[in-house]
Amino acid sequence: MNLKGIRASGILCHLTSLPSCAGIGDLGKGSTAFLDFLAEAGQSFWQMLPVGPVDRALGGSPYCGVSAFAGNELLVDLEELERLGLLPLGEGVPHWTAADAPVDWDLVFDRKGSALDRAWARFATGCGSGVIEKDFETFRSRNLRWLSDYSLFCALKSSHKDKSWVEWPVLLRSREPRALQEAAGLLKRERERIEFGQWLFFRQWHRLRMEARKRRITLFGDLPIYVGLDSADVWSRQEGFDLDADGRPVAVAGVPPDYFSATGQRWGNPTYRWEIHRREGFSWWRSRVAHGLAMFDCLRLDHFRGLAAFWSIPAKEKTAVCGKWVAAPGEEFLECLAEDHPGLPIVAEDLGLITPDVEGLKERFGLPGMRVLQFGFSGEVGSNPHAPHNLPENCVAYTGTHDNNTVRGWFEEDLTPEGRNILSRYLGHPATAENVAGDLVRLVLSSPAAWAVCPLQDVLGLDGRSRMNQPAGVLGNWTWRSMIPPFEFARDLAEKAALFGRSRMP
Repeated sequence: MNLKGIRASGILCHLTSLPSCAGIGDLGKGSTAFLDFLAEAGQSFWQMLPVGPVDRALGGSPYCGVSAFAGNELLVDLEELERLGLLPLGEGVPHWTAADAPVDWDLVFDRKGSALDRAWARFATGCGSGVIEKDFETFRSRNLRWLSDYSLFCALKSSHKDKSWVEWPVLLRSREPRALQEAAGLLKRERERIEFGQWLFFRQWHRLRMEARKRRITLFGDLPIYVGLDSADVWSRQEGFDLDADGRPVAVAGVPPDYFSATGQRWGNPTYRWEIHRREGFSWWRSRVAHGLAMFDCLRLDHFRGLAAFWSIPAKEKTAVCGKWVAAPGEEFLECLAEDHPGLPIVAEDLGLITPDVEGLKERFGLPGMRVLQFGFSGEVGSNPHAPHNLPENCVAYTGTHDNNTVRGWFEEDLTPEGRNILSRYLGHPATAENVAGDLVRLVLSSPAAWAVCPLQDVLGLDGRSRMNQPAGVLGNWTWRSMIPPFEFARDLAEKAALFGRSRMP
C-alpha cells in the first residue's frame, strides 16, 4: 500500500474506550456516535487496537488474545439483544457504571458474560425468530474452519477451571482425536453458547462496517504479529510454534532493551517455527490476514521487524536481555500476501531497533512505515527521522501511539528540560502543558506524511492519567474511556484537516 499522493487524517481510539454504562465501549450507539464525530471532524479513518477476545488474567490486553480469528464478545451491544427478544425489557441498557468510567475488567467479564448467558438461554429455547436462527446457522457453517477449534478450546478451558491448556490431561493437551471427539460431544451446549457470542459480535461488526462506509470512514485495524500461548491457535496448531513435548514454550517473543525498558520487553508469546509455516505455504497466516482484511479496510502489522528477524528469548529467562536475533522468511511470506491482496493494504509498524534488512523488506513491498512525533525532539533534531520536517511522504505519522504517554503526559512526565527547550525552539513559542497537545496535533497534520493520526487523548489534550498502556506493565492498562467529544473539537479538527490538505478521502 503506497500512500504517496493521499493526504488524510484519522483518530486512534479503541472500541473499549467509547462510552456506555455497561462498563466498556461496545458496538452499539457509542460506536455510531464516534463515526458521526469523525465525519463531522473531517477525518478519513478510525484506527483501533485488536478486537479479538482477551484474557481476564492478563488485564484485558488486546495484544495477548486467545484467538487470531474470534471477536471479543464483551464488545457486543446488549441493547440489540433486547430488541431481538433475547433479553427482557430493561436489561439491554444496563447502568453498571458511569458512561466514561475506566474499564473494570472483572465487572465486565462477570456482568456482561452473565447477560450473554441469559440471552443464549432464551435463544436456545426458541425465543428468537426463525430468521435469526437461520442467520446463526449460516454463520457457524461459514466460519467452521476456525470457529470449531475456538469454541472447543473455550469450553474445555472453562471445564478445567480456566487452567491453561498446557495443564489439561495429556490426551486433550496433545489433541488425541478420540478424546477431542468425546469432549466435543459432552460440551456441545457450552460450545454452542460460545459460537452464539461470536455470531453476535460479527453480526454487529458487519453493521459497524456498513455505518462506516455510509460516512466514508476507513476502518484501520491492528494485527499483532504474535498470539498468546493460552490461545485456540497455539493449542490447535502446536507444530507451528516453538514448544516442547508438553506444549510449553522453548522460546518466547519480545524486544531487546530500548526506549521503553532498560531490560527489554519479555512478552511471553511463543515464537513461530517458521520452517513449518513455509512448508505449508503460510496457510494459517494467509487465512489470518484475509480474515483481518475482511473486517478492516487496512491493517497495521504490529512488530513488522519480526518478519525479518525476531528477538528469541529462552523461556526460562525472566527478562529480555539474554535473547538473540533469529531470521524469519519475511520476503517469501509477504510475496504470498501480495498475491492474495493486490496493493497489500498493510502499514508496517517499524518502530524500535530497525536494521537495513527490515528497511529493505518494507521498501521491497512499498509498505508505509510509522513515525512518532514524541520521538522527534531529542538528539540532532535536524536529522531526527521522527522530527516533523523529516517525515517521508509514504508513512503514517502519529503524535503518539497506544504505547506512548499522552502528549501532555509526555511533556509533563517524560520530556527532559533539554527536550522542552528544543520543542519550544521548534515551535517558535514556549511549549506549555496547556498548549503542547494542540501544538503537536497541528505539527502532525501539517507534516509531509501522507496519513496523520492523533490518539483521541491528544485531541482532547489529556494528561498522563489517560494513558492507554505502559509497556512492560502487566496490570492497570487498557482501561481508559471517554465521552464522545463535543462539537467544538470536531469543528477545530475539520478546519485543521482542510487547512493542511487532509480533506476526507473519496
